[in-house]
Amino acid sequence: MDSLLEGYRQFRTGYFPHNREIFKELAQGQSPKAMVISCCDSRVDPGLIFNAAPGEIFSLRNVANLVPPYSPDDNHHSTSAAIEFAVRALKVPHIVVMGHARCGGIRALMGAHEGDFIGPWMRIAEPARDHIVRTAGDQPPAVLQRLCEHEILKTSLANLRSFPWIQTALKDGSLRLHGLYFEVETAELQRLNEEDGTFSTL
Repeated sequence: MDSLLEGYRQFRTGYFPHNREIFKELAQGQSPKAMVISCCDSRVDPGLIFNAAPGEIFSLRNVANLVPPYSPDDNHHSTSAAIEFAVRALKVPHIVVMGHARCGGIRALMGAHEGDFIGPWMRIAEPARDHIVRTAGDQPPAVLQRLCEHEILKTSLANLRSFPWIQTALKDGSLRLHGLYFEVETAELQRLNEEDGTFSTL
């Protein structure tokens, strides 16, 4: 905790005074350039990776950067609520789903689900895992992990398209969806080509 408080002191005395006007403007409201759905893994910080200033990214972080399918009911839907707010209230022009290498959530998915909440949450990704096991089950575990991390992006993007107001925004051209994959060790960023399902390094 001491290191966090020291970080705040440095922010308060260093960064903030030089950017006071930005925060004054942000206090009146936000208009982010994009929503980024990424993993809550401590090694993957969207603001740092995209060199974004405060107010530029509406950031949603959860285990394994998953998007559930559209399913309004009385259960708790934090991820879906954040997506709804970004699209319907903030009208973000872009949604980026960003996966990453060596994801612990995907590791749990490839083995036994553990915990009271991780297991049910990761079931969203079971179709992606099953597809990888069917098509590449003879590959080493590290390769299967990476393939599954890639496939999860496609699942989350497909699930985004199940939301009716996202369908509407896509049709009228006010919203675009993107899939990106971050390699932690090298800081390389890959983009998903949804036409053929391949990834290319930016």
